[in-house]
Amino acid sequence: MKTSFHFLELKSAVVRGPESAWVPNTDVYEADGGLVVNVELAGIRREDLQLVVEENRLRIRGERPDQCRDGKCRFLIMEIDYGSFECEVDLPAGYDLSAAKAVYQNGFLRIDVPASPKPGKRTSLPIS
Repeated sequence: MKTSFHFLELKSAVVRGPESAWVPNTDVYEADGGLVVNVELAGIRREDLQLVVEENRLRIRGERPDQCRDGKCRFLIMEIDYGSFECEVDLPAGYDLSAAKAVYQNGFLRIDVPASPKPGKRTSLPIS
């Protein structure tokens, strides 16, 4: 049985996604004077990820290719989501997404967001 926990006490940080796409497991926590957004994205290539910043909202999009492309698979157990995904993270005031740093390594996307009294307005975030 798969159990999912969502702790949203962090000054009202909210993680959500649209109904038409799957939402990856996401952690948001305070560390070293800022926030860390950590997203589990195994099997996805860095070039297939898109990060968009809109004021205090971070939108993470991409696609995980289906491993059974020929359609001849008959699953006995299927727990891994494939296809398009999207995750939106609304961060509380006091953090600057325009100064964030994103790193994708070993199937995890980590975004470090520094604390700041005034947020920026950048529209995309590079991933290293």
